[in-house]
This record gives sequence, structure tokens and C-alpha cells, in this order.
Amino acid sequence: QDSGKVVIWNMAPVLKEEDEKNENIPKMLCQMDNHLACVNCVRWSNNGVYLASGGDDKLIMVWKRAAYIGPSTVFGSSSKLTNVEQWRCVSILRSHSGDVMDVAWSPHDAWLASCSVDNTVVIWNAVKFPEILATLKGHSGLVKGLTWDPVGKYIASQADDRSLKVWRTMDWQLETSITKPFDECGGTTHVLRLSWSPDGHYLVSAHAMNNSGPTAQIIERDGWKTNMDFVGHRKAVTVVKFNPKIFKKKQKNGSSTKSSCPYCCCAVGSKDRSLSVWLTCLKRPLVVIHELFDKSIMDISWTLNGLGILVCSMDGSVAFLDFSQDELGDPLSEEEKSNIHQSTYGKSLAIMTEAQLSTTIIENPEMLKYQQRQQQQQVEQKNASIREASGTATAAPKVASMVNGESLEDIRKNLLKKQVETRTADGRRRITPLCIAQLDTGDFSTAFFNSIPISGSLSGSMMSSQSNQQLMSLDSNAVNSLNTSKPSVEPTAASIKPTDDAANKDGVNATSASTAPPASSSSVLTTPSKIEPMKAFDSRFTERSKATSGTAVVTNTNQTVVDRLKDQNLIKDNKPKDILESSSDSEEKVPAAKPLSAPKRKLELEGETVEKKKKGRPRKDSRLVPVTLTVQSPATLASEKDAACISAPALALKLPTPIPQKSFTLQISSDPSMYLEVENEMTTVGGSKLSRLKCNREGKEWETVLTSRILTAAGSCEIVSVACEKRTLSVFSACGRRLLPPIVLNTPISTLHCTGSYIMALTTAATLSVWDVHKQTAIIRDESLQTIFSGSDATVSQILLTQHGIPVMSMSDGKAYCFNPSLSTWNLVSDKQDSLAQCADFRNSLPSQEAMLCSGPLAVIQGRTSNSGRQAARLFSMPHLVQQETTLAYLENQIAAALTLQSSHEYRHWLLIYARYLVNEGFEYRLRELCKDLLGPVHYSAGSQWESTVMGLRKRELLKELLPVIGQNLRFQRLFTEYQEQLDILRDK
Repeated sequence: QDSGKVVIWNMAPVLKEEDEKNENIPKMLCQMDNHLACVNCVRWSNNGVYLASGGDDKLIMVWKRAAYIGPSTVFGSSSKLTNVEQWRCVSILRSHSGDVMDVAWSPHDAWLASCSVDNTVVIWNAVKFPEILATLKGHSGLVKGLTWDPVGKYIASQADDRSLKVWRTMDWQLETSITKPFDECGGTTHVLRLSWSPDGHYLVSAHAMNNSGPTAQIIERDGWKTNMDFVGHRKAVTVVKFNPKIFKKKQKNGSSTKSSCPYCCCAVGSKDRSLSVWLTCLKRPLVVIHELFDKSIMDISWTLNGLGILVCSMDGSVAFLDFSQDELGDPLSEEEKSNIHQSTYGKSLAIMTEAQLSTTIIENPEMLKYQQRQQQQQVEQKNASIREASGTATAAPKVASMVNGESLEDIRKNLLKKQVETRTADGRRRITPLCIAQLDTGDFSTAFFNSIPISGSLSGSMMSSQSNQQLMSLDSNAVNSLNTSKPSVEPTAASIKPTDDAANKDGVNATSASTAPPASSSSVLTTPSKIEPMKAFDSRFTERSKATSGTAVVTNTNQTVVDRLKDQNLIKDNKPKDILESSSDSEEKVPAAKPLSAPKRKLELEGETVEKKKKGRPRKDSRLVPVTLTVQSPATLASEKDAACISAPALALKLPTPIPQKSFTLQISSDPSMYLEVENEMTTVGGSKLSRLKCNREGKEWETVLTSRILTAAGSCEIVSVACEKRTLSVFSACGRRLLPPIVLNTPISTLHCTGSYIMALTTAATLSVWDVHKQTAIIRDESLQTIFSGSDATVSQILLTQHGIPVMSMSDGKAYCFNPSLSTWNLVSDKQDSLAQCADFRNSLPSQEAMLCSGPLAVIQGRTSNSGRQAARLFSMPHLVQQETTLAYLENQIAAALTLQSSHEYRHWLLIYARYLVNEGFEYRLRELCKDLLGPVHYSAGSQWESTVMGLRKRELLKELLPVIGQNLRFQRLFTEYQEQLDILRDK
């Protein structure tokens, strides 16, 4: 019965008996039933990323593993049948008008060939599916088998028309047609799977006849001679498959060290249900297994290590045979195999890539020296990684580009640097250029159950634990819930941001679980927390970020504040919520209030207690009021005191003033040993009530008094700032010296931040100001937030102040804005709904796994908004051209955002990725423009506007870093040489 089913099995239970008996290890990894009729052939690509399948439905489907989707139940089956891995169809190829009988990947995976009963062979462009490169028409019967020449010069096909045809890949024309061994053959086999030896010397066909006996015909590459064959099977040969490895005789102890002649291994299957395995160094088969199946053998596949073989039959069963090196011999390394190809043919398409099928002859000594240095570095890195792996059993594996278990760099190292001359049919000379493979990290990801481990996989998250704690490096301000014995939070890997509903639910649970905690259980919040936007004064709770899961969230009730709010009729008799307000200098939650059109949901918190201020040791709880953006009208509030906000879009934004508290304590997150204590109206002198500010740092204390009640405070390692009730802002040094007379604000303070020597103040009139205290200059002066709230219901979920005094506002809708002082404009630097971030795919342009881990303000902003987009790029396919355009646009946006945020580290990081992507994709005009901007004018010009530095980075030093990236692709060797020579000239000057 035709099922159209493709099943991927786990090899671990096949290889090990203990894994087979272990119920926790699944035997089936995935089952795909997209085909509409019987599947005739499945083939893995050489790099193991793609799986191609062809069937009676006239379709070829190309599959790719969706690395970030968990297990799921097979549709229509019982709950016990589960897909441990998820494979998606990335492309459906439609061209054949009949059943697809065989598919085959080219040695360099740039082409995919398929044959059909419509008598044609179709060559597909595997780089740009579903583009067709050629349709080979010449057979007059059903084409039932395909095989590629391992060096990529030919492709061979066999059909029921009693012929075997060899086609050139250079022009897709017929090279030769072999018919004599097949004159007596009939169309009695379902398939005719022929195979080419891994050394390229022999092509072995299926179903030939010699003296009326079935054979597998051996065709020599030199002259296409047919003097030898494999004999012994009683019925027609259906499939021939060469082992991908080349072997040499195993050296025994005490034997001669003289190297033996290499040989190949070939398996032959027949309709007589038997399997024979041959070695080209022996006259007789190594082993013959009779009656292995109940019906004819359909296909054969060798494992990558060359010691295992899988055989399937028309009876629906699959057999696995395991050989030892004593039986087959010692396999040659890929390097030795490449040397054989190079010494015999001068090149091998198996070690080339599509981007380098043009002229790549090394033209100058500098490029040659660079290639040699690069090869030496790769050898040293490989040796270092081997030593590290052997010395540390738990060391994480490094990501490496592999082809059949060998690094592309090791293969590239041994390329023969000479030209290959051939003659075309009309006698003209043709010189084939030498090609060198590019780096290609591919799209590997660690499988759930692998019998052969992958060297490494790229993380789906663009954030590291270091970037999760970036707020600490931004000289963060005070953070509540002081705990001197545990000043920091243990970093963990970032996860995808939950949905709003999930976050809301988690926030409720976190608050309920932590009511009235013991004093010793408090933790210090030093990383940015994502909270659900608060509406007016309802839902007063926060939740810890998923990046810091596992650390207890401690919240404390503030009944005094709630009572005061009730007295002022700002809230109704809702049950009070836990309040935990972070005054970190690098983040702030400032949600905009919305109209109270419906009663708010109540949070049931039992056992709420209020602790009194204790002398001596600072308090563990916070007395700050959460800042809430509200749209208020004084006249309306006068008539309706119980309204927290009203629906009046035409009115200006209005932020509430923090409620004065009797006392509170803040810890400076950038310096865990530094905290501030505030006591309002602690004493009366001459009829005036004085408030005290006390700072404790590493056991050293200083204190001062102010004549007005302190509303809020902030600090960094350099300065301390407090905002008072009389619209004044006082600034002190880290040692307590007053730096400026009190700054008088236009409107009362709402939020205060400090980073380094910068102070950011957000007033109740929704205006933003930033000052540089050391230079005594205003960076930003009374800038309105109306621009970023115009026409949007979004709320502010996070505020950052970078080390360069750039304010950043992260909104609840996933957008993030920063204010550019030079342009006096708000710039959009991040948007989680941006399709560019979801579609961009630049993993192949990352030199290593560590390259993904970049900390900085941009990483902090995008840490919870871009991770889902990173994974979406792996889950959905799109045309290659569209993906190129979106990736370029995304990378350019990242560079521009890092430049606006004045983050030099992130600017360099994204610039190198951008340059590497341009090199990999062959965008020479953009690459040249980038190099031209970094180089600048070679000769001095008084009217030149070119700046030699960007954010303290020397542009020409950046160009020196880009040149090795450009040198990885010999297509750009002239560009490399041009700018290398100009840099040398400038250096000599």
C-alpha cells in the first residue's frame, strides 16, 4: 500500500543494545507524511542539513530540521507515537511529469539531481530552490538511477532504454552513452541505482548482462572501458553503492611500514534478495549474505565512518550490518582523500562552494602570504582545541565547519595551486580556475538523540548572561531590597520573553508567593525586570525577568502608601498590591495609564504585614511609589478626586509625583557596597524640619541634611542625586561634597536616574532632561515624551541611561526609542514586531559561537524583543533573494542603532558581521563602499569632512580587521590587494 511516509530513525538503539532496551531513548525521531504517494528515494545532503525525498506524486521535497520546536504527537496517531524532532519541508520541486525514481546531491551540495519515468533528468539549483539549471533529455526509457562523479565533473544516469549516459557538468551536455553491457537487459527492475567510486576511477552500473548472466558492470573513467564486472548474483542487480571512504590495508604490529595501495569498498544488492560486499583489492567478494530479505533489495546506504551499512527491501524491512577495521581496513582521512583527487584530477568539486565557482587563482604574493598565515592559525587553533578537549572532559565543544567529519579549513589547506586545462568538443582550450571553499557554519543544531555527536551548535538566543547584567556595567543606580550578604544575582541564559498574558499571570503568582517574607530572604535586583504595564495605580506588582529565573523575588507591602492614596481618593478600596520599585540608574518602569473604563482585577494577598523602621541596619523593603504615566486634568481632578486618570487624548501627558515617605533605603547596583538611607523630617531646627541623606560605602559613611522632604534619590559610583519636594535637585560627589547649587526644575520630579556623571530627570510634565555634572552642561533640556506616545496606547516598561548619557525608553509594544542629542530627535532602535529581525539569517557570518555573545545597551534593549525573531528565521522558509535583502537591512539597522547609542563595542561587533555577510554573499559594491568610508582620503585635504575615528575607534584600524575577512573569499582578492596596498602607503607616511 502506498503510504507516502518518510521516517527518520534514531541510530543509537541500533548501534547499542543498552540504548535499545532503554525506554527513555526513542527509536523513531520523526515521521513525515506530506507525500501523496509512494516515496521511492531519500537522500541526505553531504553536509547533513537537508534531506531530499522523491515519490510517485511527481514531487521532490527538501526537508530541514526545525531546531527550536519541541516534540509533538504525530497527527492522527495515538499519543504514544511522538515526533521527537521536527522536520519541515523547505521546498517542493515540481517539474517531472511522472514518478520520481531517484535523487542525488552533488559533492558540494550546490546542485540536486532528480530522475523520473518521464525519461528526463532535472538539475536543480540547491542554493536557490526551485530554480532549474538544466533538464537532461536523451534517454528513451524510464530513468531509474543517478550518481555524481565525486570530483564533480560528470553525472551519470541509467535507464530502461538499455543505456548508461554520462553528462558533463560544465555545459550539461552528453559526454558518452554506454550500451553494450546492457543489450540483453530487460526492464525487470524497479530501480537501477548505479554508483561512482570515491576515488573517481570507476563507475559501477546496476543490471548488466555478461553471457546471459546478471552482473554489475565496472566502467573505467579512462576511456569509459567496460572490461570488468562484479558477477555471482543469480538475478538482476538493482542497486550498487560505494563506501564513501577510501581504505588501505590495516598495518599489523611488526609489519612493514611501507604504505599499501588504497582501495575502495562496494556493496551490491540484487533481486535474488542477497547482498555482496566487494573490495577492489580482492578478486572475490569480502562477504555474501543470502536471503537477507523476503523480496528484492531496493537501496543501500553507508554510514559516514564507512563501517556500517543500511540495506532496505521491498518487503518493508531495513537491515544494518556493522564491519570492523580488521575486515575493511583503515579508512583514509578526508585530507588524504582530497590529495588523491588533487593529484589525479587537479581539483575536486566536493571541496568547493557555489560562491567560488569563478576565477580564484591567487594573483599576488600578499594574498598568498595571508592564505598561508590563515592556514597556520587554523592548524594552531585546531591543536589548541584538541588539547583543551582532552584536558577538560566537561569543556563545551567549539563550533566548526565540517564536511563528512572534516573541517573545511583542513581541506582548504591542501588545495593544489595549479591550473587545469581541458579541451572542448570543438578543440578549444579551456582553463578551469582553482577554487577554495569558504567558511560555512551551516545551520546545524544539536539533535535530541544523536548517534554521532555534532561538534557544536549555535544558540538560538542573541543574549548572554553578561548582556543580561549589562545594567550593572552602566553604573546602575539604587536598587531596593538591600541584602549586603548577597549583592548580586547569579546570571543565567536569557529566554524568550513570555506573552503579555503569561507575564501577567506569572507576575500575580510571584507577588502572591512572596508576601510577608522573612527579612533574611531578600534579594538584590541588579538586572532589568520586565513587568506587565500598570494601569493607573492598579496591579502594583513586578516579576523577575526570565533571564534571572531561579532567584527569589522578594516583595514587601507598603500599607502606609496605600492608606495615603486612599486618603487622597486616588484609589478605591481595592486590596493593596505588593510594591517593589527599582531605582536602578539603568532601568525604570514608567507605564502610561489608560482610561478606567472597567473595574480593575483584584489581587488577593493574604497576610500582608508592615514592618517599622529599625535603626542601625538598613531596611530590606522599599518605600518608593511606582511611577505611573497618567493623563490628568487639574480641573477634573478637583471635581472628581476619586479618578486616577481620565480619557482625554487632547490633554498633555502628566506623571505623578512620588509620595513623600518617612524613610527608605536604596542600594547602588553598580557598587553593591554602596547604599543610601533617607530620613525625612528627622529633626526640627528653628521651626524648620530637616531631612537627612546618609551614604554608606565600604564601611565609610557620610551624611548631610536638606531643608525639604526628599522624594526620590539615585546614584552611581561617581555622584549621588536627590530630588526634593520643593522642585529642587541636589547633586553630591561620592564622598558627600555638594557639586552644584540646587537645580530648580520647571515641574516636580517624577523619576530620577544616574549613570557615571550623568543625571536624568523625568518630570511630572513628561519632560526629560539629562545633565553632565562634571562638564556642567545640559545634554538634553526639557524634551517632551509626547513624540513617542503620539497615536499609541503603549506604556513605558523600561528606561535605560547609557554610559554616554543617552536615554532609552523601552515600550510595552516591543519598541525601544533613544534620544539623539545631536539631531534632537527620538530614534527607533528596536522593534520586536519588525519583520527584518524575524527574517534575517546571518548565522553563517558568525565566526564562532562566542561571536553571538555581545553585551552592551543595544543587547540589553533587544534581549527580550529579538530572541523570538532569531528563532523564527529558522522556522520559516523564504526565497533566498528576499532573505538576503532582509538580512542586509537588519544588519545595517543594527550598525546604525549602535552608532546612535554610542556603543563602540557593539558597533564593531555588528560591523564585522555585516562585512562577513557581504563577503559570503558576494556584495562587492557595498563592500567597496564600506572599505572606502573606513579608509578615507589617502592624501590630506583641507576641505575634507572625513572623520578618522568613530566613537573612539580608528576607522583604518577597523579596515585592517576587515581585510582578513575579505581575504577569506578569493573572489575579492583584488579588492583585498587594493586596500592593503593603500594602508601600507599610509603606514609608510
